[in-house]
Amino acid sequence: MAQFLSLHPINPQPRLIDQAAEIVRAGGLIALPTDSAYALCGHTGDAKVLDRIRRIRGVDEKHHFTLLCRDLSEIANYARVDNTQYRLLKAATPGSYTFILEGSKELPRRVLHPKRKTIGLRVPDHAVVRALLAELDAPILSSTLLLPGDEFPLTDPEEIRERLEHQVDLVIEAGHCGAELTTVINLAGGTPELIRAGKGDTALFDL
Repeated sequence: MAQFLSLHPINPQPRLIDQAAEIVRAGGLIALPTDSAYALCGHTGDAKVLDRIRRIRGVDEKHHFTLLCRDLSEIANYARVDNTQYRLLKAATPGSYTFILEGSKELPRRVLHPKRKTIGLRVPDHAVVRALLAELDAPILSSTLLLPGDEFPLTDPEEIRERLEHQVDLVIEAGHCGAELTTVINLAGGTPELIRAGKGDTALFDL
């Protein structure tokens, strides 16, 4: 049965962040609010976490996972980023954008798209996520908490606990969490390509 933690949305309690981090380190799967929508998150290299997310989401191995990073330099460590891409990333982070980039050798192959060797990366603008990433001292793997058959991602932590209490290890509540998805931009092909229009303003990229 899932644990449930209520954190302050601006100044999350360090003791509770420590608890959440320990669950992630132990291979747990958590439901985490972000600056766009709730996400399923876990340790990046854990194959069981990937399988659990795919099973809950109802997606296959071609599903693009997203790496939640603390900052731009961490993105550059886990993806191949040239000077042009770096400038675009710098203008849009932190924020509600997911960037598709070619993964670096720092990432396990299992988290990359099997054919394109790409992955989504983003720097969320949310105090709880940033505190958790800082405590872990590492990025975490994520996927939007959108269940099969649902039109919109889950936003109510009580509903998440009710529907997923035997499928996740922790649900975090931290005040209001929107249902608008991130804007997804593919930077792996050279010219920025809009994959999905969402919360992030596309005007930054002249799309």
